[in-house]
Amino acid sequence: MENDLAVRPSEGQLCPDCGHSLVAADERFPRWCADCDWNVDPTPPDAEPGRLAAARRRLARRHGEELAAAMAGGAANRPRRDAASLLALGLALLVHGVTLVLAVAGLLLIVLGWETVVQPVGGAVLLVAAFVLRPRMRRIPQGGPVLYRADAPRLFELIDDVAAVTGTAGVHAVVVGGDVNAAVTAYGWRRRRVLLLGLGLWEVLGPQERVALLGHELGHFAHGDVRHGVLIGQALRSLYLWVDTLAPSRGTTVWDTLFNVLAYLPRCAAYGLLALLDHLTLRATQRAEYEADLNAARAGSTGGAVGLLERLLVGRSVDTLLRREAVTAQMTGGAAGRKIREAAERGLWERIAAHVASIPAHEHERLLRVSARRGHGVDDTHPPTHLRLQCVARTEPRQALVDFGEERSAAVAAELDPARAAVARQVLGAVC
Repeated sequence: MENDLAVRPSEGQLCPDCGHSLVAADERFPRWCADCDWNVDPTPPDAEPGRLAAARRRLARRHGEELAAAMAGGAANRPRRDAASLLALGLALLVHGVTLVLAVAGLLLIVLGWETVVQPVGGAVLLVAAFVLRPRMRRIPQGGPVLYRADAPRLFELIDDVAAVTGTAGVHAVVVGGDVNAAVTAYGWRRRRVLLLGLGLWEVLGPQERVALLGHELGHFAHGDVRHGVLIGQALRSLYLWVDTLAPSRGTTVWDTLFNVLAYLPRCAAYGLLALLDHLTLRATQRAEYEADLNAARAGSTGGAVGLLERLLVGRSVDTLLRREAVTAQMTGGAAGRKIREAAERGLWERIAAHVASIPAHEHERLLRVSARRGHGVDDTHPPTHLRLQCVARTEPRQALVDFGEERSAAVAAELDPARAAVARQVLGAVC
């Protein structure tokens, strides 16, 4: 781990609080004091997106710290079927049961209630409600090129090798996008696996860091992350749908007011169930993230896993640069603008990688300290990034079990070239 990288002070500029020299200047990044942390976090925290997300963020930090301490003490591998997971399973069954009851009750009212008009109408309403609130299997994500095994055999061979190391199977498809992220999910009733590969992250990683990324994502399948499961995952999605469907109407008509009154208690119940299920599964999800990080180290080496996590720290900088590139590419119209965009597309990912490679060590150190202050994670379900780095660094150093040498790396890059070009066009065509 490079958390203890030397921080070079700048000459002639002193900290206004403690009088020590400030960190070496770089106009792209803030000056700060390595001794007292003056100006280490100059930007205001992000606004909380809502009560549930704010509560989840606080719990993520608390659980992340507790689990990090448990891993340091060798107590990380506890049984997953604890009281919280069993209660979460029961709650998920209850959520699906409500939808089933609505459907059955609606059918019975229609079939047995033809003597009056009210019962069939009520039954139809219940059937519509059950249909709207039903669990939905994910479809394969859209919005980016989709690669199958025939399209990129060397990439899928690499994924298969990493999957074998992590103790799971590979994926059916790879969806390529421009995000500074990666994820795995399953789609359809056959639960086919898909890898969501964001080039904003993939292109700034070294070869073994890319292997570590695949090891981390496939590790979610290997360790049975509860939120990737059918019952609990579908229950969470159903509850989010319930809350959205029952959200207060902003209209001012009598019908809007009546809906708001009738939906108030069901909305509170749905929100309470969502908050409870989220709370019950958050700790297990955090444990799955730590275990996935260990899989990353197993597949791509400890150094690869550490490098991956350090790249996640600068994800916001990559996002900013991608938005800037999109705005710049669209500032000129007509034929001249098309030529500018075509030129920008050809070198986009190289510029992004060069930018990340040029970020100095003292900026990585500052971001680690910000992570420790804010409990920064990739999102509000992940443990804080600095704790993930500490846990990986504390484990026994590992050598990579999956080799991703120059020849193999070049072959995979050639297979991704058409997708890279297509995603670059998408990124530069969207002004954020």
